[in-house]
Amino acid sequence: MVYMRKLCPNIEKEDGLETVLEVPIPEEMFTAMGTNITLRWQNMLTWMKAQTSDKWSSPIIAARLNELRFLLYLVGSPLLPLQVQLGHSIHRPVKDSSIQASTAKYIVQQYVAATGGQPALNSVQSMCITGGVKISASEFHQGNESIELKKNSSEELGGFVLWQKNPDLWCLEIVVSGCKVICGSNGKLSWRHSSNQQTPISKGPPRPLRRFLQGLDPRATAILFSDATCIGEKIIGDEDCFILKLETSPAIREAQSGPNFEIIHHTIWGYFSQRSGLLIQFEDSRLLRMRTNNDEDVFWETSAESVMEDYKYVDNVNVAHSGRTRVTVFRYGEQSANHKRELEETWKIDEVDFNVWGLTTESFLPPADHDRKKENNVVV
Repeated sequence: MVYMRKLCPNIEKEDGLETVLEVPIPEEMFTAMGTNITLRWQNMLTWMKAQTSDKWSSPIIAARLNELRFLLYLVGSPLLPLQVQLGHSIHRPVKDSSIQASTAKYIVQQYVAATGGQPALNSVQSMCITGGVKISASEFHQGNESIELKKNSSEELGGFVLWQKNPDLWCLEIVVSGCKVICGSNGKLSWRHSSNQQTPISKGPPRPLRRFLQGLDPRATAILFSDATCIGEKIIGDEDCFILKLETSPAIREAQSGPNFEIIHHTIWGYFSQRSGLLIQFEDSRLLRMRTNNDEDVFWETSAESVMEDYKYVDNVNVAHSGRTRVTVFRYGEQSANHKRELEETWKIDEVDFNVWGLTTESFLPPADHDRKKENNVVV
């Protein structure tokens, strides 16, 4: 359990009501704001007041926010190309399936049992999750050599709030070191927006948030891997695991590509413990080709590996309460030098609530679009 601060005292009026923070922040982030509690709250107030448009024009602040937004888009709030269909059954028939596909369906059935059973998973109609994150990153390195995150590299601290309503309606607010990113899906489209800068809202077809499949939504995970194939076994830590693999179809890749970029492939792997039946590791790899203003092709290859830990039951559903994700970004092209970067996120869940009252479709609408002409066509 990670302690998250949810209230800020009214510093200007001692007898005034406390302010509810939109996104709870981890205790470590609050502690780093000063040497004593009074100074910390003063710095917190200054930090909140600094999130105004007149501050964004500073080159130093703008560069800092661009870097944080890059980290939050790539590590804090990545999306997956496969939409989870609620109407699909968790239990798929094995008739006319290959041995690899039928084996995968059996492994998924064991996973469903390990996470609480189908009745418990089907009883979840909505959820609210709060947690804390730490994100660290290397610089871009030229060439193909392997790189490692420095142990003494600075960590960006923050927190997030995640809402979901069964399952295409969802909204994530994540704040890290003063940068806030909001993204969501209203069932018809996915959208993403950084509230610190006057950038257009990027939109695209409905897609699930990758964070759901990091041990937070067992039903969506089971539905997703019901179409996978079992390709072998691997030892992850001390666990013997089955490997399930899922390829994104050409039709889905084409539908989610845009005029200036193309998704060449997106592959997903799940590592399920042979002992417990739980999802121990989740991986995905994507290759994206982008066309620059000079009509040159630049390729971005992103590989993410998440390890889930600390499974605990909440209302009879077994949910992972901590984990870490390691991301490798590789950029290359005909006219550009090869660059590689490593990023890592660790997270801990503070609170999980299922079947939240009062959530409606209006709770998941995208922010007002102030400039439709500049709006991007898709979320990448």
